[in-house]
This record gives sequence, structure tokens and C-alpha cells, in this order.
Amino acid sequence: MATAVVYYTAAAVTDRGRKRSSNEDAFGFSVEAGVYVVCDGMGGAAAGEIASTLAVDEILRRLSRRDESSRDTLRDAAENAISAANKAIFTRAQTNRRLSGMGTTLVVLATEDRHVCVLNIGDSRCYRLRNGRLDQLTLDHSLVEEQVRMGRMTQHEALRSPLRNVITRALGTQCQVTPDVFEVQAEPGDLFMLCSDGLTRELSDSAIRTMLARDLPLEKLSSNLVDAAKKAGGHDNITCLLVRAQV
Repeated sequence: MATAVVYYTAAAVTDRGRKRSSNEDAFGFSVEAGVYVVCDGMGGAAAGEIASTLAVDEILRRLSRRDESSRDTLRDAAENAISAANKAIFTRAQTNRRLSGMGTTLVVLATEDRHVCVLNIGDSRCYRLRNGRLDQLTLDHSLVEEQVRMGRMTQHEALRSPLRNVITRALGTQCQVTPDVFEVQAEPGDLFMLCSDGLTRELSDSAIRTMLARDLPLEKLSSNLVDAAKKAGGHDNITCLLVRAQV
């Protein structure tokens, strides 16, 4: 039996939230190239905005140039794009003292028909809603989440920890960095959500699942999620990028 061809639609919203004076989050996507990116920058002055924007632009540029004649697998192409983005940020910081130490979190979703490759660095996340079930596909590179995974801290303790902002891996802060990679097969109806931690720190997974399950256009779903995170506190910049697989 022939497998139905899957195609994708996407929408995204970003907001500086209620406490921050600027927005250091960045996102970008190309449905045609099958690449979707969310970044959450860090660094003094405007450095975080520069790092996140550099990352998004470089990854989109690299993966959008990929063609069918390429010998690279989807995973290889995505990892090479992330490596190039890391180098671009690190080099920029080395040549400008004001930008020293800047970096960004990163979550990338790359598609090739049903094949989906998710890569992340830091605590920006990717979720998948399938048949009413919400699964977090990525693992946070944060001090408290790593403590939870090792059994040294409960999830409740992690939520209350003053160290929850400490990131253990970031793009652009060192000359090399390795992303985590997760490869899955998309099914018609799958809804992927890429987001910065400004969303997940304000909304529980159950609240996110309930909102994503509503039969609304992606633009409305993403704006509803961002608005809910703002109403819940909006302590950080908030970005939500939704990608739906359909036939």
C-alpha cells in the first residue's frame, strides 16, 4: 500500500512578555525547505538578540540551500548548519568585546517527507501532539533538569529552584557544541510545537495539551498560547512556533 505524502503548515508568534524591555527570542521557518527554528538569546546589552538572530539566519540559509543532489542525510545537514551557526556567533563575540559571552538556546525541526529530525541545545523545547497525547521530544540542557534526570532533585523542587535559569549547554559560547538529535516519523495530524522557556515556565504540559487540542487555525493556537503565558506571569520573552503534518 502506498504511503500518503505528508505536507506541512506552520505559524509562529513571539512576544517580549510583561517583564522584559526587549525580546531576545528569534524564530524563522521555511515550509518549502522544511526547516523551523526557535532561539532564546542570552548576553548583555543587545548581545542576546544578536546571537539568536544570527543562529536563525544561518540555519535557515544553510538548510534552505540543501537540494536533492546532496549526499548529506537530513541529520548531517542539520548538524552542519548548527555547527556553522555556532561558529558565526562565537567568531562575532571574539571580535567584539561588547558581545563577549553571548549565546543562545536552539531548537530546530527539519523535515524530509515523513522523516522529522529535531535538534536542540539549551532549554528551548519541541513537543508533539498526536491523537490527544502530548510528548516532549527534547531534553533540557539545564542544571535543574539534569539533576532531576539523575534523581537528585524532584520535578517539584526543580520548579522552585533558584538555579532553574542555569543553562549547561548553549550555542555560540564555545568553539564547538553538540546538539541532541531526535529522529521520528510524522503521521498525518501530528502537531509539533517549538518554543522558548518563556512559554513552558508559565504553562504546564497539561495546559499546553488542552490548548493545542482545540480545533483552531495554527495562527490562533500560537497566539492563544503566548497570550496565556503572558497572563500567567509573562516573566520572560515568549515564542511559540507550530508545525502541522497533514495529507
